[in-house]
Amino acid sequence: MGTLLHFKHLYNEAFDDCKPSYVVVLLKGYSIFCAILFLMALYAFLYRAFTGFDF
Repeated sequence: MGTLLHFKHLYNEAFDDCKPSYVVVLLKGYSIFCAILFLMALYAFLYRAFTGFDF
């Protein structure tokens, strides 16, 4: 649990001094988009690994 709180603190601290608010919104949206793509790739890899599909 401490690791997740540490990452949350780092994420929030990264956007503290960004002045244009639209840049902050754009960067936060992009980071969420990248996280979703990463989770989809991880899911696809694990699905293929556990169902026996050939790579």
